[in-house]
Amino acid sequence: MRDPRTSPQRVQLFENRQLEKLTLISPRGFILVWSIALPLIAWTGWGTAGAAYGALLFALGLLVWSLFEYAMHRFLFHWDSDAAPIKWLVFAVHGNHHTTPNDPLRNLMPPLVSLPISAAVWATCVALLGMAGTWLFLGFIIGYVGYDVVHYACHQWTMRGRIGMAIKRHHMRHHHVDEEGNYAITAIFWDRMFGSDVRAIKKAQ
Repeated sequence: MRDPRTSPQRVQLFENRQLEKLTLISPRGFILVWSIALPLIAWTGWGTAGAAYGALLFALGLLVWSLFEYAMHRFLFHWDSDAAPIKWLVFAVHGNHHTTPNDPLRNLMPPLVSLPISAAVWATCVALLGMAGTWLFLGFIIGYVGYDVVHYACHQWTMRGRIGMAIKRHHMRHHHVDEEGNYAITAIFWDRMFGSDVRAIKKAQ
């Protein structure tokens, strides 16, 4: 079996080998990073909010993530610009995934990207709500981790069950039918609500 780290199908983003390695992450590496980070975040937030308030903030964080996931994919990952630096950035962050969608080491967001963004979101939550904002962030970041796992599963696993199959079909239509639709990965109902469901678009044409 060919080592996925040396796959000839992989898109090379950087000439520097060390920097290129930072754009890759295996499932084991992903699990290691977040199995450490998530308990640390929860521990930091412990005692900063009452049970009801903390649960409300956590649920709100999940909701915010689901909307952020949709907006990020639709407006940032598929940003159409004539500016060369923006074109390169969009390709580096997401366009390369459409070129080689089943690359197992690029189906998860590497810590090079996810950790700095997470730190900025956490800081924003704390700035808005004090340390209790950590519970808002915890909901948000668990939503992110769930999103990345589901995205990996869509490309690498046989997803079974009514929900799993529906999620996979939804994402595969984004890749293989119309890239300008089906932007949600986990909360796929947002595409219907915002008019970007591929099946509805095709029926209307």
